[in-house]
Amino acid sequence: MSLRFSAGVLLFRRTNGLEVLLGHMGGPLWAKKDASAWSIPKGEYEPTEEHPEVAARREFTEELGLPVPDGDWIPLGEVQYGSGSSKKQVTVWAVEGDLDPTQIVPGTFEMEWPPRSGRMAEFPEIDRAAWFDLDTAEEKLGKGQRPYLSRLRDHLAAPSSTTPAD
Repeated sequence: MSLRFSAGVLLFRRTNGLEVLLGHMGGPLWAKKDASAWSIPKGEYEPTEEHPEVAARREFTEELGLPVPDGDWIPLGEVQYGSGSSKKQVTVWAVEGDLDPTQIVPGTFEMEWPPRSGRMAEFPEIDRAAWFDLDTAEEKLGKGQRPYLSRLRDHLAAPSSTTPAD
């Protein structure tokens, strides 16, 4: 089994409630899917070559074509998911900020399409991005990334530990 490493940034904002920014996975395999077809902007890295926070920042920018907005980075930890020889360990930070999803300029990837045609085609990594409340985001996100929503909710609901004791 080979464990792959990925890191990302879950951007959130407080409007009438809490919202998170997700990207719909690009390419023909995801084109007609909605439930579980959205993702936290993230990407793979080699842990021996790069710190996960550096990779998270880079991958956010590569996937959305926009930099991570300024703000505090809240560690949401790691989650492992996948099966068989395709396991992934994902590390995510939450950052409070705002950006306009219509401004994204996604990175691209190549794959053989149609299958077994011998032709390579280029597709956007994320074909669109949107803001979702946490309940809707729960339906949109792939199962392996859903724990980050409750971790963000728990972090924001926790009383601040910076209050000095008497």
